[in-house]
Amino acid sequence: MSLQMGQGLWRVARNQQLQQQGYTGQGYLSREHSRRIAANNVSNANHRKHAQGGIDIYHLLKTRKSKEQEGFINLEMLPPELSFTILSYLNATDLCLASCVWQDLANDELLWQGLCKSTWGHCSIYNKNPSLGFSFRKLYMQLDEGSLTFNANPEEGVNYFMSKGILDDSPKEIAKFIFCTRTLNWKKLRIYLDERRDVLDDLVTLHNFRNQFLPNALREFFKHIHAPEERGEYLETLITKFSHRFCACNPDLMRELGLSPDAVYVLCYSLILLSIDLTSPHVKNKMSKREFIRNTRRAAQNISEDFVGHLYDNIYLIGHVAA
Repeated sequence: MSLQMGQGLWRVARNQQLQQQGYTGQGYLSREHSRRIAANNVSNANHRKHAQGGIDIYHLLKTRKSKEQEGFINLEMLPPELSFTILSYLNATDLCLASCVWQDLANDELLWQGLCKSTWGHCSIYNKNPSLGFSFRKLYMQLDEGSLTFNANPEEGVNYFMSKGILDDSPKEIAKFIFCTRTLNWKKLRIYLDERRDVLDDLVTLHNFRNQFLPNALREFFKHIHAPEERGEYLETLITKFSHRFCACNPDLMRELGLSPDAVYVLCYSLILLSIDLTSPHVKNKMSKREFIRNTRRAAQNISEDFVGHLYDNIYLIGHVAA
């Protein structure tokens, strides 16, 4: 029984394959019949073209240079705008592979410029007149090489960018590069910023905390400038710089709440300690909301109880501020 069913399924599949190749059970399709099918296809394609009022994208996608390319879209047969849109979704590795087939399309400067700026949002070289022979594809390779060098040795990585003319020797330019780049190792970056406090100062000023709730602003800050694993002078420096920047971005709120940079500093430290207390599996007796309010108001007496209570709720519901 199973053998008969298998043979029946095979015949159905075989008949479908033969029909796609121009056969029927009685033999070849007549030439006249084939012409009719082709004419109907052309008529349907023309109808789609007129209905769309422009280029028949469906027909273009179905176009093949030869039978050997069946099932493979040739981007050169498409409008350039559509080809570039498709290629813009590729990463650098896949775009290099695509250039083996479509050299002119995949090597287009706009595609490589987009890849550079989507990965490294700011470089000094972007704002300069390109030199003779400049190529965004070559720039991408240099940026990738420099990032790998930075992740091994931050100082050497920055020197590499400067030697290639990618970055200017300026704390502000280095800070903008770091702020707009996500390929740098955060541990190496923390070491570099600890040594380059001038770059750290400019990096802090790039943050805009206007109208942000304090714990959320602190989380955003620690996404770009990772907190050290242990308490110490560097952590105190980061919190101090954050407190002054937060107050500068929210002068009206600070006046309304009666907060100073020193008071914000106390709140930030309290939030970090509360985050550790609530999220650490080693702490069995978690700090209650009442205890947090009482302890915080002892350190910063001018803060309202409701405001401190909202701070506790945020940490309790969302989690660590420096995770």
